[in-house]
Amino acid sequence: MLLAQQQGSGSIWPTIGMFALLFGLMYLLFIRPQSKRRREAEQMQRSLDNGNKVITIGGLYGTVVGSDDESVTLEIQPGVTARFARQAIARVLPAESASTAEPASAPSEETPSAVEETKKSN
Repeated sequence: MLLAQQQGSGSIWPTIGMFALLFGLMYLLFIRPQSKRRREAEQMQRSLDNGNKVITIGGLYGTVVGSDDESVTLEIQPGVTARFARQAIARVLPAESASTAEPASAPSEETPSAVEETKKSN
């Protein structure tokens, strides 16, 4: 009889406190950082300006040549443009990084390729 009275007389407050602590930890570890990243991405997408070098979420490099409220027009190659939703822009490249991100031009005829060098040595 004494055992039944002890089990039924427990308080629910420690359980509620544990759930509140768990929710607080989840908020700090998951929800807050994700909200911060989303706000930063939205701010970056709103601040796009002509001439910015960007990367899309698909990995396409381009330069912003036009924009409106919902979309951005990118120049992928000289004379080639494509229209993207603003949300498709993953990041804006820094000015110094943008020039190094472009593919290198074809090797000139002055420098022999590795294949030609191995043919000459054989």
